[in-house]
Amino acid sequence: MKADIKDPSLSSAGILHIEWAAREMPVLKLIRERFAREKPLKGMRLAACLHITTETANLALVFQEGGAELALCASNPLSTQDDVAAALTAEYGFTVYAIKGEDNETYYKHINAALEHGPHITLDDGADLVSTIHKDRQELVSSIIGGTEETTTGCIRLRSLAQQGKLLYPIIAVNEADTKHFFDNRYGTGQSTIDGITRATNILWAGKRVVVCGYGWCGRGVAMRARGLGAHVIVTEIDPIRALEAVMDGYPVMPIAEAAKIGNIFITLTGDISVLDKTHFAAMKDGAIIANSGHFNVEINIPALEEMAKAKRRLRPYVDEYTLPDDRRIFLLAEGRLINLAAAEGHPASVMDMSFANQALCVEYMVKGRKAKPGVYSVPKDIDREVGRLKLASMGITIDTLTEKQSKYLDSWEAGT
Repeated sequence: MKADIKDPSLSSAGILHIEWAAREMPVLKLIRERFAREKPLKGMRLAACLHITTETANLALVFQEGGAELALCASNPLSTQDDVAAALTAEYGFTVYAIKGEDNETYYKHINAALEHGPHITLDDGADLVSTIHKDRQELVSSIIGGTEETTTGCIRLRSLAQQGKLLYPIIAVNEADTKHFFDNRYGTGQSTIDGITRATNILWAGKRVVVCGYGWCGRGVAMRARGLGAHVIVTEIDPIRALEAVMDGYPVMPIAEAAKIGNIFITLTGDISVLDKTHFAAMKDGAIIANSGHFNVEINIPALEEMAKAKRRLRPYVDEYTLPDDRRIFLLAEGRLINLAAAEGHPASVMDMSFANQALCVEYMVKGRKAKPGVYSVPKDIDREVGRLKLASMGITIDTLTEKQSKYLDSWEAGT
């Protein structure tokens, strides 16, 4: 099949939304203009398993201008913006397999459909594309040059694959570029997670006890934004250094078992499984709200919650009420999927500008023949710094540069006191 989307007639709305996002993506615009002139990706086939949003659409247009043929599928069943999927197919001629709310079977059918295009480069957000290739489609590996990975969860999966000696081609961990995790993970996830929960529930944050599970870059961002709205933020962690950092940042830190008794809102951002589990549900107060902003819906043990509940009903589009035997109610948001993409619109375009600029430049880097053995690689520092430089320039900000004397001093060891 050429494409599988919800409704082609949504295209006109999608075009306008894509154009609106483009206003906030000046770095990607500059790369797109250069790609249009140089065609560095001419003849390349790309398969991308990403959130089908306005920001991703602007990345797709960069690849198209660069001469690549691109097939896209969703990296989350609830993250697709159907009007954007329609615009990508009807207006811009892309092959898209993505429908908001698709079931698990359709989700993997779409991944395999994107792989039917025989990619030279893979772009992933969570490593489901790479995982499918390694489990079921290894015949594709001989033509694959390399890939990129956008998320923390995906990088964890890929490093596990590499440590077992099973990763079959090189992948650049875009997630770990400074211009990605400092901004996308912290400011993007922070703002969009709060936005998603607010849209789903219309709660007042001020005065609420908000339990942030995980204090990585995403957790930092959510904690910061929740505190800014007047919430009393509690952090839970398994890493002593991150826990110490949270303490130094002014947050109370405690085990989830303790936080479960006092929290009003729980947000998981760890990349791990069963972060909120049966024992935590049993301890939660009546009316507790639980949401996930980690990549997969496994961070909340939903089967355990289903088993515990005597009744379930949907109160709002993204709010399911679970009533426990003692009549306490727990509210699960967006079926445990990414709340910022399910109930809101994902990260603001301004931060995705940097993340996707890294994606575009890393794909170009691999295509230009930087051959490497299978493994997970960092974004080259010159690419990371160039993205930062372009972003500053787009904001009208200039910074200092080293003088020749200063550079010489930093490069030497002789000079001392």
